[in-house]
Amino acid sequence: MNRIEDYALIGDSQTAALVGRDGSIDWLCLPAFDSGACFAALLGADGNGRWLLAPVDPAGLPRRRYRDDTLILETTWHTATGSVEVLDFMPPRGEAPDVVRIVRGLTGRVELRSDLRIRFDYGRVRPWIRRLDGQLGAVAGPDSIWLRAPVPVDEDGSATFAVSAGDSVAFVLSWHPSYAAVPEPVDAERALRETTRFWTSWAARAQLPRRWREPVLRSLITLKALTYAPTGGIVAAATTSLPEQLGGPRNWDYRYCWLRDAGYTLQTLLDAGYVTEARAWREWLLRAVAGDPADLQIVYSLTGRRRLTEWTVPWLPGYQGSAPVRVGNAAAEQFQLDVWGEVLDTLHRARTSPLGVEEDAWDLQTALLDFLEGHWSDPDTGLWEIRGEPRPFVHSKVMAWAGFDRAVRAVERTGLDGPVQRWRALRDKIHAEVCDRGYDADRNTFTQFYGSRGLDAALLLIPQVGFLPPDDPRVAGTVAAVGRELLRDGFLLRYDPSADGGVDALPGGEGAFLACSFWYADALALIGRRDEAGQVFERLLGLRNDVGLLSEEYDPRTRQLLGNIPQAYSHVFLVQTARNLDRAGAATG
Repeated sequence: MNRIEDYALIGDSQTAALVGRDGSIDWLCLPAFDSGACFAALLGADGNGRWLLAPVDPAGLPRRRYRDDTLILETTWHTATGSVEVLDFMPPRGEAPDVVRIVRGLTGRVELRSDLRIRFDYGRVRPWIRRLDGQLGAVAGPDSIWLRAPVPVDEDGSATFAVSAGDSVAFVLSWHPSYAAVPEPVDAERALRETTRFWTSWAARAQLPRRWREPVLRSLITLKALTYAPTGGIVAAATTSLPEQLGGPRNWDYRYCWLRDAGYTLQTLLDAGYVTEARAWREWLLRAVAGDPADLQIVYSLTGRRRLTEWTVPWLPGYQGSAPVRVGNAAAEQFQLDVWGEVLDTLHRARTSPLGVEEDAWDLQTALLDFLEGHWSDPDTGLWEIRGEPRPFVHSKVMAWAGFDRAVRAVERTGLDGPVQRWRALRDKIHAEVCDRGYDADRNTFTQFYGSRGLDAALLLIPQVGFLPPDDPRVAGTVAAVGRELLRDGFLLRYDPSADGGVDALPGGEGAFLACSFWYADALALIGRRDEAGQVFERLLGLRNDVGLLSEEYDPRTRQLLGNIPQAYSHVFLVQTARNLDRAGAATG
């Protein structure tokens, strides 16, 4: 089985596929990121759907890379009789979503096989196979997939063929609703040119830091690939249920849009010069949260749909037996106080950015502030979406403070109308309470929640959001304590799951959460420990797989990536930290 780090991403900014190092597409949801998977071998077995295209007898593992500044995957295989390259990509969406795989002979003569197993509804439904106009069709219920290939393909989806140096064989797979007309298949070579032009022209617009240009650009391309073009929403990851602990139950569906990701993603896009994408993300945000502030959710669908009912998929055993496999996310029903502050901070950033003022945004902000005023003291489930008892999490209170702080700034600096004296008093009251009840003077550190003995990596964001300045001794003490208690072989846990009796009410542990390690590098730089910050960042860059992708977590013991991949949060903070350290002049190497 492929490891999580063995997967590369291809996509068309509406959905994405994962291609294993063995040449098998093991995950693909059509027509959108959150649709049912037609290839689900990632979470089960070959019989749950996959598309293998590789030499019959390869001589070891292939070499892979993305072609220049694109999302076109190039895999070079060597055999005893010759060598070939396989180009995998999804063209920008036209009439239908397409997956194109082009085999090109480089040297000698190589025998290859294609094994296409389509299983709709997350690997459960075996389709009706038929032939029409030279294409192989797979139909079941509302879904249909059509394969066009210049070589004979059996009705079981298998084909064996050979290519010599200079030969080219192109496979095109297209999805469309089964009740609609079969779409015209794309021309593979023309699609290759158009896809190359799309990505290279997009990448050429990027404003990059002086250092770390390659990993930053690759992360930006990945974020673009995780964007749902019709709405501007950005999914947290392309997958569901890849485990945070192998064999454990910490498996979640990340094919949705989290509000707390919005601010950092917005800033990342703006810093890189992608104003159009940032504006689309803001517009998605405004549409999603419209309505009664009491109904605000922490996560929405690609289109802003609110109901994300969580259910388990009993016929899939999970990645390496990590069950259950989940579809949907029950966290949508949680109360997570920090999200109100995150949204208010995001809209404040947008107002002071090249995006300018959105006329309706201030009315929304004042409504959110009215709700926050009545609920900032309530316990919540926190940014880590614990499934245990709600607590007075320090990070949640800090973000409530940030919400009122941004409102005060907006009135003071731009003349917007609002009860600024009341907001200022609330801001000061929250600040005083957090410093009194959320700070452990004996250990010189803020804690995970009021009265807690545990720590939380989110405490590292205290200086970043402006709650305290970086030179405050309590900030330095917190950074030191978090590093002392949460670092594992140079990478940071989100929190200690065993502290305070197990705050998240889940068994077992998890890997190091990569976004937290980026926060740690930023915090070290802010308090003047720049050389250490650079070393942490370089270690993180070393975790990227062979094509530059990061998942959610890393297990320092087994030295494997864990969690859903590619993870937008990891790539957002790679970009942000690279810029921060570049400005700070942090040493590397």
